[in-house]
Amino acid sequence: MNRIFQTKPYLAGLLISLLVLCIDQWSKFVIVYDVMMRPHVIEVTSFFNIVMAWNRGVSFGMFGWDSSVKVYVLTAMAFGAAIGLTIWMVRENRIRFALPCGAIIGGALGNGIDRLHWGAVADFLDFHMAGYHWPAFNVADIGITCGATFLILDSLFSKADSSKTDECE
Repeated sequence: MNRIFQTKPYLAGLLISLLVLCIDQWSKFVIVYDVMMRPHVIEVTSFFNIVMAWNRGVSFGMFGWDSSVKVYVLTAMAFGAAIGLTIWMVRENRIRFALPCGAIIGGALGNGIDRLHWGAVADFLDFHMAGYHWPAFNVADIGITCGATFLILDSLFSKADSSKTDECE
């Protein structure tokens, strides 16, 4: 199995995308249809709650206005991004690129499925501390954020690595 991922790293990325997508959809199913049948706040710790929030926009609720067309536009953008990243991931053929791309793809698909199913994204993880309150989010958002962060770090360190190689030549 390890040899397959070495020769075709995009398969590891696809596996990660499937994992993120499945965990995201399972967690939302449990929250929406079981835990939050009667919406309420579940205080898990002094800084973390489980809540039910419907995000009709994008990050931090931006573009949250009501429009039937907006749901389809945002869904098409999510699926388009997933397709584009999948193509890029296959062409790039590097494990350090494939894994974070897979996380982003899984997250984009998870939130896109929510929009098609409910017309909004189900958010339920709610963090707050010392007067600061982060908007509620979900597992798909974690995949997107972690994937984007690792892609940025890879980009920074890949450039540093290639400049060292250039200096040695």
